[in-house]
Amino acid sequence: MGRILAIDYGKKRTGIAVTDPLQIIANGLTTIHSKDVIEFLKNYFSKEQVDCVVVGQPFTMQNKASDASRFIEPFVKSLSKHFPDIPVKRIDERFTSSMAMQSMIDSGLKKKQRQNKELVDTISATIILQSYMEQMSNPNFK
Repeated sequence: MGRILAIDYGKKRTGIAVTDPLQIIANGLTTIHSKDVIEFLKNYFSKEQVDCVVVGQPFTMQNKASDASRFIEPFVKSLSKHFPDIPVKRIDERFTSSMAMQSMIDSGLKKKQRQNKELVDTISATIILQSYMEQMSNPNFK
């Protein structure tokens, strides 16, 4: 069994999280510049078995694709083109940044530490991955 990798893709930075090989625990991996994601993944996939990639899909409160979709969709197409053997799943990423910020507050990080946007992106990717794993464990998930 391979890992599941989650991506919180942004215009400037991209947060990445992965599961353990048994797909039990979601862990933040890193945040990288968005232009470097494909090269990073080529390197990562050469070292680790990945069964699935989950990409956050931004929606508005009206359940419509957000403005950010215009740069995420080309990335998802590029991802599928470069790695055709790895399935790409999409999951609603609404509120992940605010959830990441709240988890930073709850964990006792000081204000200066909470301003680290790279950390927010990594935590957001971890939340996306955890949400996907919870959906997968739901017997009604399709």
